[in-house]
Amino acid sequence: VQLQASGGGLVQAGGSLRLSCVVSGFTGDDYAIGWYRQAPGKQRELVAGINGVSSSNYADSVKGRFTISRDNAKNTVYLQMNSLKPEDTAIYYCAVRIYYSESSCAPFDYDYWGQGTQVTVSS
Repeated sequence: VQLQASGGGLVQAGGSLRLSCVVSGFTGDDYAIGWYRQAPGKQRELVAGINGVSSSNYADSVKGRFTISRDNAKNTVYLQMNSLKPEDTAIYYCAVRIYYSESSCAPFDYDYWGQGTQVTVSS
């Protein structure tokens, strides 16, 4: 199983970005995806998670601004990020846990991780 994250970039505060995470090497929809981020000097934190039937959860810091969704036909999970703030600056990673029905889990319980994509929000 491999994950390919993309869509990061440099954006001004208040702007938007859409991250994509493509899952390959796995057949079916029975997996959960978590989007995490890690800023310099900080721990990796869960941003949002989604399961195979699109139940989702969010960190309090992004509720109302970020939306996680998935297109099972394309094996792709998206993270739409609106009203971006400088404190959203981080490397964003997607992770997958296969055969898992909840929307997210602890970081060490994910099976595979993507390579990360940099998001930089300027003030």
